[in-house]
Amino acid sequence: MHLILLLVFFVSPAYAWLPLEDWGSGNVTSSVGGSGQCVCHVFLPDITFPANRVESVQISSNQLTVDVELHINKLISFKGQLVVLLEELSNLTIRLEVVESGPDKYIKLEFELLKIELRQFEALVTELKGSFNSSSPAFDSLYNEIHNMSIIVDQLESYDQSNLEVIRIEFAKLQKKLEKCRDDQDDFSNAQTGSCKHGGILRVGKPVVSQLNANLNTGYIYGGWGKDTKPLPGSENMYWYSASTNTQVRYITTYSDYYRLILRQSMKTYDLYTSKDWRGLGNNYIVRANVWYYQFSNPFSMAKYNLTSQTVAYRVVPMASSRFSYHYSANQNLDFATDEKGLWVTYATEESKGKLVLGRIDEEAFALSAVYETSVFKQSVTNAFMICGVLYVTRSVDIHKEEIFYTYDTNARKESYISIPFEKFQENYMYLDYNPTDQKLYMYNNGYYVSYNVKFKSA
Repeated sequence: MHLILLLVFFVSPAYAWLPLEDWGSGNVTSSVGGSGQCVCHVFLPDITFPANRVESVQISSNQLTVDVELHINKLISFKGQLVVLLEELSNLTIRLEVVESGPDKYIKLEFELLKIELRQFEALVTELKGSFNSSSPAFDSLYNEIHNMSIIVDQLESYDQSNLEVIRIEFAKLQKKLEKCRDDQDDFSNAQTGSCKHGGILRVGKPVVSQLNANLNTGYIYGGWGKDTKPLPGSENMYWYSASTNTQVRYITTYSDYYRLILRQSMKTYDLYTSKDWRGLGNNYIVRANVWYYQFSNPFSMAKYNLTSQTVAYRVVPMASSRFSYHYSANQNLDFATDEKGLWVTYATEESKGKLVLGRIDEEAFALSAVYETSVFKQSVTNAFMICGVLYVTRSVDIHKEEIFYTYDTNARKESYISIPFEKFQENYMYLDYNPTDQKLYMYNNGYYVSYNVKFKSA
């Protein structure tokens, strides 16, 4: 009998390369076949390397790489478009500001071009927001700005040329009326500007109401306005305005001339509270030679803020009390005034038992050079101002009328009681001062700019 040896292998491809001695005897069995042959069985576990899965991962990785590159290129493209958008949006903003600066500019605007550009901007911002698939405050703000511009353009387009011509004509008429009113008021004074060759105030003219304050808020009842009382060369027409909803003094805004004041087109706004706290209290301040004089908060003292250098200096007023204010408002303890003779401050002391004291300020030394005591109790007084070295003091008569009832002549050291009534625009006012450059009284009356012209007695 022939012995036939038959080896049957069940070998996984992963084991095909292993030598026989490394296969292990535990997986080898033998048996005798039906024909008497000897059959050996070798079993190896299937731990095949997952090549097909690796290939799938590689394909996915390559696809992701392509997708990332596409998104990067898309973001670069959007970045370029966004830069162009911001530049065009800036140009569009400038064009709209030109349009809004006056009615005569409306007809110069290409409305259709603007509307097309705005629609393009809206579409681009919407596309950007969708690409990032998230809400961004920057994109929302940009979109709202563009949408608001679209509304403005639609409103402006609703005006036709004839209507705009009517607006321009009426605007010109209003300007002429205002100029005539101011010219008529200028003729009211009968004394040469800067001269004291007169016998004092004879009467005060009607109140000239310019307009509501620059904040367009009737809540800004504490404040003042006027011209520089000793302007530097080139600033002869400059006006200033300062106001608040309380007695705190912080901001002052300047305007190149009266019409810029009316149009609320300011030159600069100064802030007393930046790196240092230079804020004050009250609202009886003046501007002289581009310096703002006001009541300092801490310490209680008189202060001057140089609008050119934006620096502050302050001096304590000897014996001045912070306990006595004017009748209409609290914290008006130091009241600055200026006239043809120079710079002054009124206040009260404990020693005077609340009676009004007048001090003359040496501007160079920024200190009092002379002091005058009056017999008027400060808390019964509504305000005071100086003309040619004479202190004029006011009081309330009723809701419509005010009265200059007292004077103190520093030249003769003589006081007197008089009666010069004048009208008020509204009942309470917080500011009243005289400007020697135009011989006008400037009043801040419940948030409104009010002025008066003065007629003097013959010398």
